[in-house]
Amino acid sequence: MKLDPVFGIHAVTALLNKQPAAVETIYFSDNRGDVRLQAVRQLANDSGTTCESLSAVEFRQRFDQWQHQGVVAYCRPATSVSEPEMLDRLGALQRPPLVLVLDQVTDPHNLGAILRSADAAGVDCVVVPKKGSVGITPVVRKVASGAVESVPVCRVTNLARSLGELKSLGLWVYGAAGESDAKCFHAVDYAVPLALVMGAEGKGLRRLGREACDELIRIPMAGLVSSLNVSVATGVVLYEVVRQRSIKE
Repeated sequence: MKLDPVFGIHAVTALLNKQPAAVETIYFSDNRGDVRLQAVRQLANDSGTTCESLSAVEFRQRFDQWQHQGVVAYCRPATSVSEPEMLDRLGALQRPPLVLVLDQVTDPHNLGAILRSADAAGVDCVVVPKKGSVGITPVVRKVASGAVESVPVCRVTNLARSLGELKSLGLWVYGAAGESDAKCFHAVDYAVPLALVMGAEGKGLRRLGREACDELIRIPMAGLVSSLNVSVATGVVLYEVVRQRSIKE
């Protein structure tokens, strides 16, 4: 089985805390005296994970293509939830679900940052299409700082059909768009069961995804640029969801 590399102190720590059985081996650079690395090594030892120390030269030769902070783990690939499993989980919730749908986000840094925001905002599942989207890469894991292990991801074949399935569960579908006639993002009700759809870098929402939305929302832009980076825009809207829902608790 092909193993995935996970690098960086936060990402490896989260992996050991949440899925230690998935880790095969962790490599440490022996020239790093960082107390945080010592804590990672202790955590690995406590979980019975195999650890190997490499000289600074060997570690650099093997891993310097990544921003590794002196630690690289090899683990089984991240697993995603199936669409039926996602729908069952959402249907069993005793509160309004919050689903984040990404329409062909391709930049691993954006996906990692989005997963980190999704974890912080309490998103129940992130939905991504299998075709035309970045997967869970080593860079995604690094940027997500552990959110890959805590936020369920569902990869779907047909995004428009999946949005229809979410609507059949009673979720309202709001899509972020740039049109001037779209509602300002803080002028809609996020306390309802909700699927928030964010478009791809540059292209935005595709036609079928746009047509599946109950409401299009926009973030007001006061400067010269026409839109925010998708990861920033996602964070802005998610925390309006958090704000509204906290008021109504």
